[in-house]
Amino acid sequence: MHVPDGFINAPVSAVAGVAAAGAVALSLRGARRELGGEGHGGERTAPLAGLVAAFIFAVQMLNFPVAAGTSGHLLGGALAAILVGPWTGVLCIAVVLLMQGILFADGGLTALGVNITVMGVVTVVVAYALFRGLVLLLPRTRASVTAASFVAALVSVPAAAAAFTLIYAIGGTTDVPVPKVLTAMVGVHVLIGIGEAVITMLTVGAVLAVRPDLVYGARGLTAPLKLRVGGELVDAAPAAAPAAAPARSPRKLWIGGVVTALVLAGFVSSYASASPDGLEKVAADKGIDSKVEDHAAAGSPLADYGVKGIEAPRLSGGLAGVIGVGATLAVGTGAFWVVRRRRSAAAEA
Repeated sequence: MHVPDGFINAPVSAVAGVAAAGAVALSLRGARRELGGEGHGGERTAPLAGLVAAFIFAVQMLNFPVAAGTSGHLLGGALAAILVGPWTGVLCIAVVLLMQGILFADGGLTALGVNITVMGVVTVVVAYALFRGLVLLLPRTRASVTAASFVAALVSVPAAAAAFTLIYAIGGTTDVPVPKVLTAMVGVHVLIGIGEAVITMLTVGAVLAVRPDLVYGARGLTAPLKLRVGGELVDAAPAAAPAAAPARSPRKLWIGGVVTALVLAGFVSSYASASPDGLEKVAADKGIDSKVEDHAAAGSPLADYGVKGIEAPRLSGGLAGVIGVGATLAVGTGAFWVVRRRRSAAAEA
């Protein structure tokens, strides 16, 4: 759902850019708490946030077919929010979109604010609000977290499609009737949302299975032990509190995640669907792409997810994917470490 330059007029794109910048600024403040000191789990969350951004970049290269001549790909807002927290999740998606726009000419640069707002802020806010509500209503189990992640991710995608339609209604550069755009966008993105939900559920479930302590959305699941006394449930008072278990390093999960992202972007992406994604298909069918503009980074050596000068398509695309994962990992990890260090420095002052 990467919006190119020319879909939305300049004034509305500028307003969306200001809104996105404000959201990122607020997220930086919120992420300092999520990535903060040991009491917040920041010593584990900070290095994983960069990995989450790199993983989302890799999985976004895997377009999957959803209908005749249409494909979809992960947006990632729900996944990021559940794994590392909503504030950090917005920053993860912003890093991914920035790397895609600058290096790969994917998503317009003047439309970067629109893309961050739609794919980052809207998906994270909708998904995490729904996720937290479901977790509070469902039994406090890992299965509940997994199920809630499925529903949250599913709903977040058509919500993003509706948000794009609203922005188009305000600042679209073509005269296509808004109801037609809304019906087409939401319809196809409900189908894409199913794929998003499956990917999110499987990923969250996999991390829960090996390191549930690293899943932000699963914190606080362990309820105090209850005993039934005289027909009433009361807290059990242990004779002695057990010694705190030493924190385990997330190194194995981090290495496994990096290897997985590199394999997905460098190899599996070669077998992704070549059909246009939901927004591209709707734009072509309804005519809202008639004023699309050339990308400012169209001359990038990595434009369109290929390495310029390498003729073999699979090798070119795979190498571009590996470079993208590495760049996103480096920029994301560096940024999140800076955020965490600023939180730690402020706490010590």
